Amino acid sequence: MKDAKPPAPAQRRRRYAVLPHLLLVPFTFVTLYPVLYVVKLALSGTSGATASAAPWPTRFDLSAFSAVVGRTDASGTWLFGAQLWNSVVISLLTTALGIVLAASAAYGFARFEFPGRRVGLLGFLATQMFPGILTLIPLYVLIEALGLLDTTAGLVLVYATSAVPFCTWTLKGYFDTLPKDLEESAILDGASRLTIFLRIILPLSAPAIAVTALFSFMSAWTEFVLAHTFLSSEASFTLPVQIRNYVGDKEVQWALFAAASLIVSLPVMGLCYALERHLVGGLTAGGVKG
Repeated sequence: MKDAKPPAPAQRRRRYAVLPHLLLVPFTFVTLYPVLYVVKLALSGTSGATASAAPWPTRFDLSAFSAVVGRTDASGTWLFGAQLWNSVVISLLTTALGIVLAASAAYGFARFEFPGRRVGLLGFLATQMFPGILTLIPLYVLIEALGLLDTTAGLVLVYATSAVPFCTWTLKGYFDTLPKDLEESAILDGASRLTIFLRIILPLSAPAIAVTALFSFMSAWTEFVLAHTFLSSEASFTLPVQIRNYVGDKEVQWALFAAASLIVSLPVMGLCYALERHLVGGLTAGGVKG
């Protein structure tokens, strides 16, 4: 009787490829379990969810979403709409301010040698080494002195204190990877530094700018502590602050909390999907200097 033939190389590769995927299944479930449980709570309705640990919903009740979206105050003001508008405006202004100021600063740090360059970079880095809670009191004193408490402008100014240094360091790392030969050739053709920056550097840096803008937007969109401190009226709240209000001293409205959390996460998920093709290139390009 002839010996059985050994499996072909392609069959062995497929066989060995199955094992890692099987091992990833339980890890994937563990990772997704909290998300699925939040979905279950959100779909449980305002009456609350069962005590079961199963992550799948037992009913589909959208009353929690209706309660969150349709919330109004005593005067009839649509609070959810106002808070959504506040979150969008504050996040977009913080992102725009961070990118506009940081792009020019990062280009200067990456291309020019000037007195205080190293100190400036270390100063930007030092602001990222400490948690934002340490700056809470001095920022509060400054914003109060400027008369910007409970205002969109005040919160944007506060968020910019961390957005600009972060964006500067991120974009500088990317600018360092761009070859200087392109700029030297443009200078020989008579282009100014401003033209080079606007027409060569920025278009080539689109992946890094997209990723930096995404992280800056996410940071402002999801921030809670500073917003809770500087905002006092419900109409000026951002969505994360309102989510916190569903946690009371004696009772937690889990269905409303979960529904609002899912609603807040949708814009970030949409942005990540829209900028997917820029994420890998933008995150890795600044890690290698060439």
